Amino acid sequence: MMFGLTALELARIQFGFTISFHIIFPAITIGLASYLAVLEGLWLWKRDTVYRDLYHFWSKIFAVNFAMGVVSGLVMAYQFGTNWSYFSAFAGSVTGPLLAYEVLTAFFLEAGFLGVMLFGWNRVGPGLHFFSTIMVAVGTLISATWILASNSWMQTPQGFEIVNGVVIPVNWFEIIFNPSFPYRLAHMTVAAYLATALFVGASGAWHLLRGNDNRHTRTMMSMAMWMVLVSAPVQILIGDLHGLNTLKHQPAKIAALEGHWENKPGEAVPLTLFGWPDMEKEETLYAIKVPNLGSLILTHSWDGQFPGLKEYAKEDRPNSTVVFWSFRIMVGLGMLMLLLGAWGLWLRWRQQLYEKRLFLRFATLMGPAGVIAILAGWYTTEIGRQPWIVYGVMRTKDAVSNHSVLAMSTTLIVFVVVYFIVFGIGTSYMLKLVGKGPEVDEHDPGDDDMSGRPARPLSAAHEQIDMFAQTHADRKG
Repeated sequence: MMFGLTALELARIQFGFTISFHIIFPAITIGLASYLAVLEGLWLWKRDTVYRDLYHFWSKIFAVNFAMGVVSGLVMAYQFGTNWSYFSAFAGSVTGPLLAYEVLTAFFLEAGFLGVMLFGWNRVGPGLHFFSTIMVAVGTLISATWILASNSWMQTPQGFEIVNGVVIPVNWFEIIFNPSFPYRLAHMTVAAYLATALFVGASGAWHLLRGNDNRHTRTMMSMAMWMVLVSAPVQILIGDLHGLNTLKHQPAKIAALEGHWENKPGEAVPLTLFGWPDMEKEETLYAIKVPNLGSLILTHSWDGQFPGLKEYAKEDRPNSTVVFWSFRIMVGLGMLMLLLGAWGLWLRWRQQLYEKRLFLRFATLMGPAGVIAILAGWYTTEIGRQPWIVYGVMRTKDAVSNHSVLAMSTTLIVFVVVYFIVFGIGTSYMLKLVGKGPEVDEHDPGDDDMSGRPARPLSAAHEQIDMFAQTHADRKG
């Protein structure tokens, strides 16, 4: 034991720490890639240079974010072999191919077109460049699809048999399209779009507060608020459907995140707004409850019931204290996003969207809310699955490698130090780019098409030499 933690707990903390960093960057990558595709499409359609300038501005931030996502993902992948070798040996025949499909489809697609997207603005035609941007956006969505298929199978496993203590796939369609996969894919994709919209909106609001009131910042702000307005209620609807699916397949998780311990005969389940679930006392202390609302939300009936935590053995219960609050952080931020979208619509109707300073401050403060909500939702999902790594099939304690507490503690400390240095610098640089803001004609190719500037630095140099020679000749004449 070290600091009261076992090697298993340290391994879980280490994986949770690294995945917390990793999940942020792909989420923003998914949203920014689609945003860039929309911006370039609008530029090609309307020939409004604002969209072109915004594309160049956000493509820089996308590139930095994409790089940090790739680096953080490599470290996370190695941990399956180093810290969770028994899980890899047991279920690698399912999770291995799914992650390989992600590399063979999404990663190769992104890698193939990313260079054209970032460096080909004056080197290829507008159609091919736009196609490359779309392919990068599609690649990010395909990547999310395979990753979530793998993780969803761990939540709701099907389509396999266990032979000689090892998982053998028997139906890949059932494995990929397992019961929780559609809900989790939709939930995560919309969450990525919401997080990106809040990030872009906060950037626009911050620049407006500083007096940088121009068409670029107004366009950024407007597009972001439209996305928040549309995606926030859609996310709430998807979340409700996901909750019903979880109640069907992982009822212990629902009981834990609701702090629900037992049913009383003939009584509806109240919704516990706030409280402190005590795992030892088996009750939720200081609970503030709304009668019947728990039944209405989770069973869609006025007096429906669902299993309480006391119906499960203690060793099979998730940690209600943690997931109760992580779930409420996610839902609370979701309500604030809904408020932001509605307030923005009201101000837009009153033609005050870009002038109301209280709203702009609120939008700026909401910038990290999407990322925080994603992390809170991820903790709810993953901690709520415990004590299983493959739900109902393999326990987490049986999946961890045989490492000492000293080894796990040392590597965890190294990870924390290195991550905060490396990703701290990367994030700081990305925010510095955001703080600079889009510049008018920052990457002006010379006119309104994509072919006005020389494609190669050497050709540009020759043009400068010719201009200098001509000027010198004119002066002598």
